Amino acid sequence: MTQRSFPRTVACLFALAMLAAPILEAQSPARELPPPLGKPKPFLLPPKRELTLPNGIKVTLVRFGTVPKVSIYCDVRTGHIDEKSNEVALSDVTGEMMREGTTTRSATQIEQQVGGMGGSLSINVGDDDASIGGTVLSEHGPEMVRLVADVVRNPLLPDSELARVVANEARDVAISRSQPQSIAREQFLKTLYGDHPYGRVFPTDAMLKSYTIAQVKDFYARNFGAARSHVYVVGVFDEAQMEKAVRDAFTGWPAGHAPTSKPPTPHMGRSVTLLDRPAAVQSTIMLGLPVPNPASRDYTALEVTDAMLGGTFGSRITTNIRENKGYTYSPFSFIGTHYHDAYWVQQADVTTKFTGASLKEIFGEIDRLQKEAPGTPELDGIKNNMIGLFTLRNGSRGGIVNQLENADLQGLGADYLSGYVKRVLAVTPADVQRTTATYLKPDQMTLVVVGDKATVADQLAPYEQPVP
Repeated sequence: MTQRSFPRTVACLFALAMLAAPILEAQSPARELPPPLGKPKPFLLPPKRELTLPNGIKVTLVRFGTVPKVSIYCDVRTGHIDEKSNEVALSDVTGEMMREGTTTRSATQIEQQVGGMGGSLSINVGDDDASIGGTVLSEHGPEMVRLVADVVRNPLLPDSELARVVANEARDVAISRSQPQSIAREQFLKTLYGDHPYGRVFPTDAMLKSYTIAQVKDFYARNFGAARSHVYVVGVFDEAQMEKAVRDAFTGWPAGHAPTSKPPTPHMGRSVTLLDRPAAVQSTIMLGLPVPNPASRDYTALEVTDAMLGGTFGSRITTNIRENKGYTYSPFSFIGTHYHDAYWVQQADVTTKFTGASLKEIFGEIDRLQKEAPGTPELDGIKNNMIGLFTLRNGSRGGIVNQLENADLQGLGADYLSGYVKRVLAVTPADVQRTTATYLKPDQMTLVVVGDKATVADQLAPYEQPVP
């Protein structure tokens, strides 16, 4: 079969299949329905041991699983939150520089040592915290603790590597700035948070090139220390050996400064921004507003509401503008969180000529859920899906570390993970309706669209005023 004849052959086979479909359907047995959903079981976190060393560093040890591996991470309360307005991404540069060796190990030696333990080392910097660590074979757990402590406590930060690290950061920023989703995200967060660190997404090229090794070392000195840090050990390990290794490796680390407290004052009120992308065949939409943070009483109900509106594949907005209308392929919503702060956002890449129509449907679904509580069967399906995903996320060592880090960052309490299933199941249809009406107010939303201005501008005109 030649490449040229292939489409015609497929078309013929498709036509024959369509002609035969009624016959096959008549001969086929009735479609079997899936079994009824079982009752979700509560999530049980294995017992954890928690301690605080004299210098203030916190330690959590959780024995989990049977595979002989252990995950060891040091989470430090620093990141973009500690950057000044002329230091955007300096925390990211500092994190990358910490890969370049310590005062006792070169970068190559670190890589070889971790590889010999059956793992790898990761350093990730976010808005509120930086995480340094990895997963290794259990027999090497104490050795990995010592290596992580060395990287965190004694980074070499060599001037010889700064230009390369900055160049890599500049390349990544340039790639991100070429993508409409990143452009929309930058504008959305800038509108929401202004000049707060949460609102500063990308550095300028000139800013990056201006960074010196003295700035990197100063950022590290000001923001890394035991008082801001928490060590997590999850997996299969000897508890006595691991506790001794952590104490020996981290006890001498100076406490340093307390974590930064810099709460934002996010923008509330209708805002519409159109960023021109001439001749674009799609418009990228970001629509959202500040909502209660994870420590609030209504947060679980808000999570369920998000899942029903746009946060799951079977959500209402996804079904509407993807399945029914065909305006977009992969719309989604989510709740973004910072330390004691959160925002809800719906994002979609829609066909340009349907930009306004897509917004009409999104606002329409919000309005419908404000006025009418969802049916119990629909809500039960959403809640079961959420519980299933939560269980999957906690089915690995890394997943448990991530959940513990988030719970500790937000101060959610010891029962947050074990009580999640119960809290989700307790959300009622009336709770979802109330949450939507109380927090997802269209006239308070920030709207950012990246698309072809010539085609999109008139479609956005009705949304420059509050939706009635």
